[in-house]
Amino acid sequence: MSSIKLILGSKSPRRQALIQELGFPVEIRIKEVDEIYPADMEAEKVPEFLARLKAVPLKSGLLANEILVTSDTIVILNGEVIGKPKDSSDAKCMLAHLSGKAHSVISGVCLTSNSKEHSFSTRTEVFFDALTSAEIEHYVNTFQPLDKAGSYGIQEWIGYIGVSKIEGCYYNVMGLPLHDLYRVLKEQF
Repeated sequence: MSSIKLILGSKSPRRQALIQELGFPVEIRIKEVDEIYPADMEAEKVPEFLARLKAVPLKSGLLANEILVTSDTIVILNGEVIGKPKDSSDAKCMLAHLSGKAHSVISGVCLTSNSKEHSFSTRTEVFFDALTSAEIEHYVNTFQPLDKAGSYGIQEWIGYIGVSKIEGCYYNVMGLPLHDLYRVLKEQF
């Protein structure tokens, strides 16, 4: 495993920082794809579908020792996919909707080499305390969470004051389930 090089197909600064912590050489390669999934797809299957979709335009350029890592993370509340907010107003509405409730964060990951592809999903349950409108306003105005599924980053202020507990992988909520990623790399590649 020491001879592999990871190719991360993501422009997410959080994913880029996280994957480097695994200790492998990492290169970033990005090709934009339309993140569209079938309307009738079960919410739990969306992240893995999108992770595989993101791998398609990048896999043809892989060298023998390279493993492409693509990922997508979604928030699910009451069976509904909550994506990234359109604007600050939408972010505030999303956070108000999540306030005082538990929700699921699911990351789908696709690992692709010249000879194989393996994908998996990781689920974490996140429990939010009730948030005041002033707390939501402060967070959205200060941290600008427009690039985050569910309108929040657990590693930011809202996570410190609003998340009462999680069940599962913390790094999954940040966008990349490191434990599962490392395990699959070790077992499959």
